[in-house]
Amino acid sequence: MIELKVPARICFYGDHQDYLGLPVIAGSIDRYINVKAVANQDKKYRLKLLDLNEEVIISVDDDLKDIQPGDYYRSVMSILKNQGFSFEQGYDIEISGNIPVNAGLSSSSAIVVAWVRFLVATQGKSGEISDYQIGRWAYEAEVLFFDQPGGLMDQYTIAQKGLIYIDTKSGESTRLNANLGKLLVAESGVPKKTLEVLKNAQVYADKAVQAVQKEYPEFEVETSTLDDYEKYKALVPVELQDYWYSTLYNYHITIQAKRELSNPNPNIQVLGDLMNQHQAILQDQIKNTPKKMVEMMDAARRAGAVGTKIIGSGGGGCMVAMVTEDVEGKVKQAFLEHGAKDVYVVELTS
Repeated sequence: MIELKVPARICFYGDHQDYLGLPVIAGSIDRYINVKAVANQDKKYRLKLLDLNEEVIISVDDDLKDIQPGDYYRSVMSILKNQGFSFEQGYDIEISGNIPVNAGLSSSSAIVVAWVRFLVATQGKSGEISDYQIGRWAYEAEVLFFDQPGGLMDQYTIAQKGLIYIDTKSGESTRLNANLGKLLVAESGVPKKTLEVLKNAQVYADKAVQAVQKEYPEFEVETSTLDDYEKYKALVPVELQDYWYSTLYNYHITIQAKRELSNPNPNIQVLGDLMNQHQAILQDQIKNTPKKMVEMMDAARRAGAVGTKIIGSGGGGCMVAMVTEDVEGKVKQAFLEHGAKDVYVVELTS
């Protein structure tokens, strides 16, 4: 029998930055996708998706030549076959978990990482393949294979676990102090619009930076200062100026957060303020936060939350609140009174 589990993830700083090659700070949390598999004699992978009441059957001899969009099981197999893996033994597989679907906690990426780990385990290579490589293969199978908008944050964070700063250009990760206080996740009940939000934000942000680089080819966000926003603003078309602002300011918020989280005892109030600044940009410039969720987070901050933000690409889904123990109950109640479907404590995993 093969058994494994992989966590969900939360991006704390740097949302809508990884697909621009800019850094993010994200962490894995104690919500999981679980996989249990028993070898069979059918030369088939029989996947029972228990939470969805669905079944997927894939022959180990599948030629993998006609893979439909979103079929991550086959795209992973194709990626691994190109790496020299061969699939011969069939398995009866049960997949379940407690990560809410389409809510911003990366349930889909968690399943992809879990599937990569499972197939690696069937080859007896779990001890040979690094977590970094697992994340890379998952990213290739989920994003690059289908030419989808999005970055590598989800797959890399879930595979490597812990609280990490990811240089998305190189894929290199730096572990950070995981002391973020107590964390609450609130499910809004508003379904996400992931691909639509990601595609628009990526295209507009790219165009904004390119408008500056057309006149100043040497310009790079990584060497920018906040003064550059006004300095180059006139070069950016009016309809893209919100994305010019969000790109520069979110980058600098992420760098400040990294600096604070590199301290032995990070200041929760500073981190909460940076989270709130990040959320303000997400809702005012990127416009990825529905009004209902803005109202929930406003109520949570009034109840004492140090910081709040939407999780994931946006358009709906979950929110995270950074709280101190003395206000945990008040913040939870504030979320629920303003329409949250569920609220629960989560912890960073390692």
